[in-house]
Amino acid sequence: MEILAFGVQADEKPLIEKVFSGLHDVRCLDVFLTEDTARIAAGHEIVSTSVNADLGEGVLRTLAAGGTKLIAQRSTGFNNIDLDVAERLGLTVARVSYYSPYSVAEFAWTLAMAVNRRIVRASNRTRDFDFRLDGLMGRDLRGRTVGVLGTGKIGEAFTRIAHGFGMRLLGWDLAENPACLELGMQYVEKERLLAESDLVSLHVPLLPATRHLLDAAALRTMRDDAILVNSSRGGLVDTDALVAELRAGRFTGVGLDVYEAEAGLFFVDRSLEVVEDDILARLVTFPNVVVTSHQAYYTVDAVGQIIGTTVQNVLDYTEGRHSENVLVPAAS
Repeated sequence: MEILAFGVQADEKPLIEKVFSGLHDVRCLDVFLTEDTARIAAGHEIVSTSVNADLGEGVLRTLAAGGTKLIAQRSTGFNNIDLDVAERLGLTVARVSYYSPYSVAEFAWTLAMAVNRRIVRASNRTRDFDFRLDGLMGRDLRGRTVGVLGTGKIGEAFTRIAHGFGMRLLGWDLAENPACLELGMQYVEKERLLAESDLVSLHVPLLPATRHLLDAAALRTMRDDAILVNSSRGGLVDTDALVAELRAGRFTGVGLDVYEAEAGLFFVDRSLEVVEDDILARLVTFPNVVVTSHQAYYTVDAVGQIIGTTVQNVLDYTEGRHSENVLVPAAS
């Protein structure tokens, strides 16, 4: 049986081929699964997808018509999948429930430090042999307040690093994490967290209830000199509202590894094209904003775990087993 894997990055391909070796044949494609590419999957019972795949009704119907039975998504998030439609079509859907939380937490801190200490601007200057310090002044983080929205595995890892910096810890979540409480975290309402935090970092999933968690009103609640980091999902932040706040001169820095309209943009080379997304084009012009292309998870450790779990999901499917990774079980 040949498995068709969409949206495979060059660094991922040898890892995928190595892990699948001796188990199943795997064909890796660098194109993403969309309505235009879904027909390629015809005749493949198992399809593996990336986080930016389009798995809406149209694509799912094309996959089902082509004989696909299992969709094995190589990510934790699944907001791109219409699970109700998948169930109606008899498609089994599995994801990766867990991978290294340190990959994302450490990268979130990389973004925070990059905007706090103006690393990108400093690096660009020194490339031109401009060694002035004007405009590069940052702040000590020790003694300042960090607000962590979402204190699951990644939020906990982020909090442990904040604790190491000696910061005051504020948290917001539906349930309190005992490990974060032991570190001294105080759980408060979202509005208070935003109003008191020098640094705010997002670590919640994108669900209907969390879409635009940081809307215009929430962003206005934040301190004028705050730092905002989002390494979770782009839709958590109302980007139009964020641009408006930045245009008003607010925020010391913003670090974004995700963007709510990233599908079709991130993970591909658009450098020779005219990018028609005016909001993204405006975002990257702000000197206090750093935008990266959804790479927080992209470490050898995390990607290795993601691929390993994907292989296990495939084996569970072919051998009739069920696991916590299954979002839509096989039709009975």
